Amino acid sequence: MFQNLTPLDLVFLIFYFALLAGVGFHFSRKEKSSTEYFLAGRKVGWIAIGASLFASNISSEHFIGLAGSGASRGLAVGHFEWLAAFIVLILGWVFVPFYLKSGVFTMPEFLERRYNKSSRMYLTSVSIIGYVLTKISVTLFAGGLLLHEILGWDIATSAIAMVIVAGIYTVAGGLKAIVHVDVLQTAVLIIGATTLTILGLHEVGG
Repeated sequence: MFQNLTPLDLVFLIFYFALLAGVGFHFSRKEKSSTEYFLAGRKVGWIAIGASLFASNISSEHFIGLAGSGASRGLAVGHFEWLAAFIVLILGWVFVPFYLKSGVFTMPEFLERRYNKSSRMYLTSVSIIGYVLTKISVTLFAGGLLLHEILGWDIATSAIAMVIVAGIYTVAGGLKAIVHVDVLQTAVLIIGATTLTILGLHEVGG
């Protein structure tokens, strides 16, 4: 199962997953209101929010899917990400202030208050279906492929394991646990991406 891993690799892997579990357990011990559970008490700093947005957007489909497409077809596959950066800024500067003033938990709740319940149900359904088909499925497949190469697990087992681990610390710790885990994962992603870029350029001759 671990034929591709050295003892040091295993140590880091076990430590990382133990740290994720510890974060979820730490925040699960604290008493929470619904605001604290779903919105982290509205006390999260901008650096943590930015890191959480980054880590939520950048995942295995970027490292495996987009990176591979970029290598084979050119940088055009990354144009969506450049455009998305400007859209996120507009969202933060123009739209978010309205959501904060309304005191809602979610965008569908905002639409219900502004219009009617049907608009809330429509956005909720479209968001869930679209996210599952275009984001979660791809992320699980790419992550499962990675674990298959590292641990030798089949892709389905790897995907189920990822869902279970993410589900445990999410349900146990709420949004505050997610944000703190995302801050950790942001550091891992940046360090990992930088290392892979340097090693990749070295392998292809610069």
